[in-house]
Amino acid sequence: MVQIKELSSYLVHNNEKGPFDIIGDVHGCFDELKELLEQLGYKVAFREHHSKYTVTAPKGHKAVFVGDLVDRGPRSHEVLRLVMDMVEAGVAYCVSGNHDDKLYRKLIGRNVQIRHGLELTMEQLGHCHPDFVTRVRDFLGSLPHHILLDDGRLVIAHAGLAEHLHGRHNRTVRDLCLYGPTTGELDKLGLPVRLDWAANYTGHAIVVYGHTPVREPKWRNNTINIDTGCVFGGKLTSLMYPDHILTSVPAHKVYAESVRPFLQDNHSVSA
Repeated sequence: MVQIKELSSYLVHNNEKGPFDIIGDVHGCFDELKELLEQLGYKVAFREHHSKYTVTAPKGHKAVFVGDLVDRGPRSHEVLRLVMDMVEAGVAYCVSGNHDDKLYRKLIGRNVQIRHGLELTMEQLGHCHPDFVTRVRDFLGSLPHHILLDDGRLVIAHAGLAEHLHGRHNRTVRDLCLYGPTTGELDKLGLPVRLDWAANYTGHAIVVYGHTPVREPKWRNNTINIDTGCVFGGKLTSLMYPDHILTSVPAHKVYAESVRPFLQDNHSVSA
């Protein structure tokens, strides 16, 4: 029987100052991820005999993934392999996104709805060795819901996090990191109505997040959303900290249709 465990809490690496290359929602877009990493100066090599990636980071750099590695895109399994190898080698950190958490719950036998791209991820994992799927399950179950870096000056959370909750762990904080605050209501498209937490953020720590695709990253009150909707035909974006340099690669194609046309009006889509 699989032992069911709750998602890990948060990680604190106060002594690490960067540079960090923080990468927005990948959603199975492996080719774009590899292209972005190489553009940032990472050397990515695949050792076929070991089915493993060896990644060499630029001197002093470390990648940080804001979650939602999987679903909707064509190669979620390969994104998982690359990110797992990077994390295990100590060249990357990763927080959980709501899609990653849902996949984890599916893999431990929970009853979840197979939609919003999870059906594609499950199909892709169905072609993988069972040992790899077990590794994925254990990796996703170990992911923190947010990370504090550089003496708390930098916070990474998938859907963002208000200042008074930085470094705290309970179910409410976990859910806010994964889904963001909502009103509890649904809009006319049947999607949760989200509260704009960043509009009222007054914290000194920089919060980098994703979850809700936007056309272009935009600083708001010391926060920035770097999910630029690669899987929906946008682009995959990274933010270098502390220099605040944005780097993007365009999506190779539209892999999934967004519920809302964020490329035109910059509103959120179903995440």
